[in-house]
Amino acid sequence: MNRNLRHAIGILIALTTASLALADRQIYDIRDFDAKPGGEALCTKAIQDAIDKCAGSGGGTVYLPPGKWLTGTVYIESNVTMHLDAGCTLLGSPNKTDYGPPRKLKDPDAGTFSYWAVIAGKGLQNIAIRGRGTIDGQGAAFRYKDGPRPKNIYLENCRDVLIEGVRLRAAGSWMQHYRNCDRLTIRGIAVFNHVAYNNDGLNIDSCRDVVITGCNVDSDDDAIVLKSLSTRPCENVVISDCIVSSHCNSIKMGTESGGGFQNITVTNCTICSPRYSKVTYGKQRGLAGLALEIVDGGTLDRVAISNITIKGLTAPIFMRLGNRARIYDKDAAKPPVGKFRNVVVTNIVAIDCSPVGCSITGLPGHHIENVTISNVNLGFEGGGTKEDAARQIPENPANYPESTMFGTLPAYGFYCRHVDNLQFQNIRLATSAPDYRHAVVFDDVHSATIDSLDAPSAPDAAEVIRLIDSTDIRIEPPLTEK
Repeated sequence: MNRNLRHAIGILIALTTASLALADRQIYDIRDFDAKPGGEALCTKAIQDAIDKCAGSGGGTVYLPPGKWLTGTVYIESNVTMHLDAGCTLLGSPNKTDYGPPRKLKDPDAGTFSYWAVIAGKGLQNIAIRGRGTIDGQGAAFRYKDGPRPKNIYLENCRDVLIEGVRLRAAGSWMQHYRNCDRLTIRGIAVFNHVAYNNDGLNIDSCRDVVITGCNVDSDDDAIVLKSLSTRPCENVVISDCIVSSHCNSIKMGTESGGGFQNITVTNCTICSPRYSKVTYGKQRGLAGLALEIVDGGTLDRVAISNITIKGLTAPIFMRLGNRARIYDKDAAKPPVGKFRNVVVTNIVAIDCSPVGCSITGLPGHHIENVTISNVNLGFEGGGTKEDAARQIPENPANYPESTMFGTLPAYGFYCRHVDNLQFQNIRLATSAPDYRHAVVFDDVHSATIDSLDAPSAPDAAEVIRLIDSTDIRIEPPLTEK
């Protein structure tokens, strides 16, 4: 038998096997469980019955066809795919009483589980929510600050999870929350979340082995957010090829940082201010494009960010090591100041940013360490005054970390304080209006290099860089002053 024939037979066998597997896949149409379309009749029981039947038969697909389907909380189960077909809209109920009924978990020692979400799950494996349909939480019904408000998706302690293709809109709080999950892939989803308070776009909390790719996330509160609402870090995470906009922070690590963030890659993303919404939190133009924060203990270590474009935000880059010291484990002592180290940021282009400037700030005795920023081109509005240049910046160790927390900085480009081993390479800074501040201010910075800085100086001064209580600073040519 020649090689080509063997190859052809192999392909035929593979295709036949795949076809048989597809034919054997169990599909459970919610209409077969008495779900009524139109968005008025509550379909919670029908959808839950389809999920339970699917899981009880060994797994398969729960099919949500085109049409509007109204539901309260449904609990997904292991080995179940929820497939929302094109033209399907799963509507979250506007009635509070339809959320969070107790659900007995499969593990007899785990008791029951209750959560306010359109789709929720805990302790599961091999699950998916996918398709070209929409999950609309109708979150405008929950526009209040006190009391529980539903999310569109909440998954906890799950592994081998796929969220793919779906459109997510209008949650009562965070759009989606993945807590302590392993091997999570979120691919090709579109998020629009602008109807209630705390309208985050995508929250990854104390998870491991996560891929977020090809997503479009537009939110009022923080957009793509890594958190650690525990002492477990977010670890081994890739965020790539996303379009992100937020009235707060676009791509963020924090604020909750009990475990920190380790082995994180962010690449090939476009960031801008929201174009189709008015602000609830934050600012109309958005706050930070890239916000890296450790304020509750925890360790931020090994973070690589590359190939990012930013337009029209307050500050393109914000890094903060603080000491809010929130406690995440019951009866635990307050955590010590965390660690913030080993960050590489390269190939960043930003325009139309506010006069505030970028900041990289630690605390006295607790320095940010080993940060490299290279091939960066940032454009700011400018207009800083001599008074701005002379401002004394308070430490504010326990304050909520935000790119605006210090007000207008004494540098229009980078204000760096309490940092060790800082490398700037091939940096271009520009202002639309004349600015009386320095381009870069180092305050208590040690072992730093500035290699090729192109930046305008103040109109009446030649200095581009100001050094305060800093040592072992090496400035390499070309240093262009205008």
